Amino acid sequence: MRVKVIIMEPKYQVNLGYAARTARNFGVDRLYVVNPRASLRGKTARMYAKHAYMLLERAKTYRSLGEATKDCDLLVGTTGIRNKAKANFRRIYFAEDMVKRVASLGAIGTVGLLIGRDDIGLKSNEIERCDMMAYIETDPGYPVLNISHALAIFLYLLRRAGLRLQNEEGLRGEEAGAEEMHTLLKLFERMIANKKMRNRKAVLGVFRRMLRNAQPSRQELHALITALK
Repeated sequence: MRVKVIIMEPKYQVNLGYAARTARNFGVDRLYVVNPRASLRGKTARMYAKHAYMLLERAKTYRSLGEATKDCDLLVGTTGIRNKAKANFRRIYFAEDMVKRVASLGAIGTVGLLIGRDDIGLKSNEIERCDMMAYIETDPGYPVLNISHALAIFLYLLRRAGLRLQNEEGLRGEEAGAEEMHTLLKLFERMIANKKMRNRKAVLGVFRRMLRNAQPSRQELHALITALK
């Protein structure tokens, strides 16, 4: 299992610098950024990243969240406003409970840790893409943490749980079949396409989350694909 730190559309170089420094503190060797609005190689970002500036230099960028999470077997979104996630998502975990849940799954190939924007967080459609949401309990009077502070707490908990934070490319376990998972989801989507239901998108999301939380083996995925075909 590896943890892939994904930052969604960061706006401020200061936060990018601090996020890089935090990530380096916990042994993360690469960051993944979706549509950065601030320069990853700007002077301010470099100043606040200190000796972790290399993470910004070698960060991989994506045009969309879909591209960034294509290799993720489980996607964990983060939020500072619990009610915002509640409207779209049923399973919201406190940070420590999320880490216990992820650690208990065991055979996951890649866990994406999605950090929201540093001004407005994650949007509703992005929350919908997540398999679970994690929340850091803070004072209700001022609940939203800076993204680098939130990242530090999540990485500390993940490291304490013994999860590997290095992000070597191409690491895949036999238990995690991203291609097979994608095929199965497409088959299920086609199967429900002509059925009358109020919210087809929500049904597909529930099926996807159930699959990812169950972490089926490749053999089990092949059996389901054969059945749906």
